[in-house]
Amino acid sequence: MAKNFLRDGYRKLANAISKNRDFPILKGHKAAETHAKQSLEIYSNLKSKITAFKKEFKIYRWNPENSHQKPSLQSYYIDLSNCGPMVLDALQKIKAEDDSSLTYRRSCREGICGSCAMNIDGTNTLACIKPIDADTNKATMITPLPHMYVIKDLVVDLTNFYQQYRSIEPWLKTKKLPPVGKEYKQSIEERKRLDGLYECILCACCSASCPAYWWNPEQYPGPAALIQAYRWISDSRDDYGDERLQALTEDQLRLYRCRMIKNCTVACPKSLDPANAISKMKTRHLLNRHVEKMEGNEEHHAIGQS
Repeated sequence: MAKNFLRDGYRKLANAISKNRDFPILKGHKAAETHAKQSLEIYSNLKSKITAFKKEFKIYRWNPENSHQKPSLQSYYIDLSNCGPMVLDALQKIKAEDDSSLTYRRSCREGICGSCAMNIDGTNTLACIKPIDADTNKATMITPLPHMYVIKDLVVDLTNFYQQYRSIEPWLKTKKLPPVGKEYKQSIEERKRLDGLYECILCACCSASCPAYWWNPEQYPGPAALIQAYRWISDSRDDYGDERLQALTEDQLRLYRCRMIKNCTVACPKSLDPANAISKMKTRHLLNRHVEKMEGNEEHHAIGQS
């Protein structure tokens, strides 16, 4: 009771002074008037500080059930003082407290599954590992991965992306059984060749940032599929490295469609380098062609001499 009485009295006092109305009980009491003004100043300062923690998030919204409505950006205001540090925390808070219709993918919250890939302030990244910009004067803009068909809000259709991934046959292919036991063993050096390749989580951030993939998504596999292809080409246990490389170079719209813009490397939230993997595959293919040409010339020369 006492707390409620004080809180109500404080609110009435603040409202009275802020509106410059007479407050008879304070007339003639200079100390009371001074204390009231000080209290109001403190209240105003606290209120401004609380307001300073409000952050605007502009989020892409589109519902296929309302197809007559165009996509739009909807603003939400979040109190950062009781919100987690990552953008995904803000999305979770919005969905739980403000708008349950907001749709997005998420799962692990640790940058492992790749589900929450989206474009945040112009950069493709994972919402679960992207810190919220503490600058409350600037809104954070969240949109789906670019140049992909939107299913709803921040959810995009990854069907073509996974088809391109499947096309590189991302599994171990061998021509013989393991020599001892049931495992195909590797040396430490052979295992190190896979570092920077196997960590890809197929979040599609790199492919969605690649202009070559924007132009030819049906033909060009994209950097995510290509770095996975190089992962198997580099694997000492796989016996089909040359065949894998040949399949990627039979069509100019596959491996050689890459123009080395390197958006993929900049966008990768796992700090991988798909552009470097693509470059190495091109180099290996050109060297193989040179060797084949040299062997063909020697064979032709030998036949001529006989």
